[in-house]
Amino acid sequence: MKATLKRTVIVFAIGIVLVQFLPLKKNSDTATGPADITKVYTVPDNVHQVLQKACYDCHSNNTTYPWYSHVQPVGWWLNDHVKEGKRHLNFAEFGSYISKRKIKKLKEVSGTINEGEMPLSSYTIIHTNARLSDEEKVLVTTWAASLAKQIADTAHIQ
Repeated sequence: MKATLKRTVIVFAIGIVLVQFLPLKKNSDTATGPADITKVYTVPDNVHQVLQKACYDCHSNNTTYPWYSHVQPVGWWLNDHVKEGKRHLNFAEFGSYISKRKIKKLKEVSGTINEGEMPLSSYTIIHTNARLSDEEKVLVTTWAASLAKQIADTAHIQ
């Protein structure tokens, strides 16, 4: 019994060490492409700063990875989390969305912030600067609602 447990622990430890060498494709495109929301629409500097500190790690094509992202399986989990975030909303690809999707995403931005769902509490535990003040929440949600209305008016969507 002890020998089996010892072998199991050794195999597990070797496995943990070996997975550290598996490559992980990171979300790190430093260029701002033509579909980036800041290239397509006016994003005031103060709004952009809030989006960068609280949203862009998971909702853009450029994530700032913490040191622990190099430790597997944590890195895999973070990478999946970023992929999921980008699937829902990607500010770097926002200009490529159709108008109805843009409006829907902007309404979701407001809704998730107002409901306290975003930024995720699991994210703000470590990234304390990503916690939004009441003023920042109002700033972003007001901007999102205004941009959604502008897009709807331009595209003649009710």
